[in-house]
Amino acid sequence: MNANLHFDPATYQLTGPAGSLSIPPTDQQAHRFLMLMEGECLQANISDVAQKYGYCRQRYYQLLKDFAHGGLPALLPRKTGPQSPYRRTDQAVRQVLRYLFLDSEASPEVITQKLRQTHFQISLRSVHRIIADYGLQKKTLRSEPQKPAAHRRHPARCQTRPQRACRRPQRRTRRPPTPGR
Repeated sequence: MNANLHFDPATYQLTGPAGSLSIPPTDQQAHRFLMLMEGECLQANISDVAQKYGYCRQRYYQLLKDFAHGGLPALLPRKTGPQSPYRRTDQAVRQVLRYLFLDSEASPEVITQKLRQTHFQISLRSVHRIIADYGLQKKTLRSEPQKPAAHRRHPARCQTRPQRACRRPQRRTRRPPTPGR
């Protein structure tokens, strides 16, 4: 490697004695490789090289170790955070779908309770997400016809009517028990 090789982070140009090569600013893998090449091959100060590319010295050595074990593909940026749905395992998803198909009227709260009783550690929100992912949300039905538009726009007009007319009906959360079950 020639000591005349230089990368300019402002213009994203790798310049050498025979010409220059443009590196796209979004190509993090190329930038990481150039940093390692500059730090290892040109005998430069590691801290200065890492800072030039926007990394700390510790991260430089992490990338160097990754490169030594995995080559160029190891320098690709990886997704941060959990790599798999920890609580929403395939088995938990199958059980939610099973409970929905066995009892189509079962609420997400009931399904969550059944899953917890069978030792699945899952939250109500996760059950809601599973149901939404498979498009199995229930449409809410109104138990009484809608009021005329004038009463919805002008709540003061409701004051002249009896109080009962302006109340919304209580929603039922559970299906009434059927005899024989």
